[in-house]
Amino acid sequence: MTESGAESRTTPTFAELDALSTEELRERAFTLARERRDIGFFWSVIRHLPNADEAAALDGSPNSAGPTVDEAVALWREFTGHGYEETAPLLRAAFIDYLQKH
Repeated sequence: MTESGAESRTTPTFAELDALSTEELRERAFTLARERRDIGFFWSVIRHLPNADEAAALDGSPNSAGPTVDEAVALWREFTGHGYEETAPLLRAAFIDYLQKH
């Protein structure tokens, strides 16, 4: 007995992924990236966040004052899906692309 196309398909279609909320896409992409230990994916997400300039200050160099607590909290909230602001369409596209390719 053969399985139907919908049952045997493991990669969701663009339309199926696009119908999900940005938060659901983020959760799925992050889960997959964690499973694959794909640090590059997480770094690419951070670079696209509105407060990405503060992420650059996280280099740990001794002469760097680093981000303020407020900047660090803002970056964390964006990274975890709370405050995508104007980057939401770009991040949605990145999450969908990642889910379809991996």
